Amino acid sequence: MNDSANINDSAGRILTRFAPMIYGPTLLFAVGLGAVLPLIPVIAADRGASLAAAALVAAAVVIGQLVGNIPAGYAVARLGERVTMVIAGFLGLAGVIGMALTPGLVAFTLSVFVVGLSAAAFGLARHSFMTTRVPLSFRARALSLLGGTFRLGSFTGPFLAAALLAVFGDEHATIWFFAACLVGTILLVLFGPDPETAVSTPDPRRDERDHEDTGEVITGPVATTGARDGVFRTMWRYRTVLSRLGLAAASLSAARAARSVVLPLWGVSIGLDAQTIALVVGVSGAIDFALFYASGQVMDRFGRLWAALPAMILMGSGFAALAFTHDGEQAAMWFAMFAAVLGVGNGLSSGILLTLGADVAPPTDPAPFLGSWRTLSDAGGALAPVLVSAITAVASLPIAVAAMGVIAFAGAGAFLRWVPRFVPRVRD
Repeated sequence: MNDSANINDSAGRILTRFAPMIYGPTLLFAVGLGAVLPLIPVIAADRGASLAAAALVAAAVVIGQLVGNIPAGYAVARLGERVTMVIAGFLGLAGVIGMALTPGLVAFTLSVFVVGLSAAAFGLARHSFMTTRVPLSFRARALSLLGGTFRLGSFTGPFLAAALLAVFGDEHATIWFFAACLVGTILLVLFGPDPETAVSTPDPRRDERDHEDTGEVITGPVATTGARDGVFRTMWRYRTVLSRLGLAAASLSAARAARSVVLPLWGVSIGLDAQTIALVVGVSGAIDFALFYASGQVMDRFGRLWAALPAMILMGSGFAALAFTHDGEQAAMWFAMFAAVLGVGNGLSSGILLTLGADVAPPTDPAPFLGSWRTLSDAGGALAPVLVSAITAVASLPIAVAAMGVIAFAGAGAFLRWVPRFVPRVRD
């Protein structure tokens, strides 16, 4: 009992010390980005983009994140987390100013892409810092709180955007709001406690023997040597875990992204008005947000699978069941019910990808590995909307939704197979 109390007290103290250096900047960044993202297609359309082109402009953020993950891993490994976060802040500020001031659609799209690069660098620097500073005993709670902080910003950002539009009547007000958030982020990182000295690096309690990633059964992350490996050498060294557990992570990202796309499309398809769709999606998002810390508690107490499996099974079941309700008499009721199921599943998955990436990353130099890990997971999220759109065009929306259910179930099987093989056991 005393050991458990001491661990919880240590967790509370360290997480509190993370607030000004990690959680505060994350919240500011997420609020600003959450305010801007819904209006990017609107601004693009105002500048002459068609609906398809506007969707492509909005996708430039995701493309920027995909492209930026591996260079961000290199930057963190060479420059450190704090310097990389500062660079990311200024890079994002440059992108936001470009969004506000450039008149052409191409320049606007490039500016959105730069914001995506900034998000990749900022996110990877936070992830790397938490990987090397948080003890295994409460790592999942720390990273679930990080994921929840970003979700809070994403959840509140659109409401702040609505308020800014009501006051100023101009979409550019949200862009300047994001710029102010980025300035606050930069100031917190620059003048707050140094994240690389304020919290000492814990003993990772891992086997540090040098060996290749052969795929043999292990009880902890694959070890690394004291010397730094480059990004591409790291990818090759850890090719087995990336191609197995990394693909499971990509399936989870795909299910999450599909939820964001499917719910609005489904509501339109069954004839609901925009207000009702927004309400259902909002309730699903609220459920998702409410469960973020519970996910970390479960992972730290019982193990990673106890959060990953229920999350994937719930999302797979939600997609699969929803696919059979499109033409039913109670289609709206089923839509609301399974949107809630998807919200529960997504909420239980909060922090899982961050935690698993930290678990299997090399303890002494995680950034290059995390760049590859985040690229895989982001690729799953980027491909899911494309897959939903393609299957809907070729067949129908219910078949596309059912396909996402199959992907979620396949991901559950992959987690069941590979988490015990690659992820260290949580010890009290």
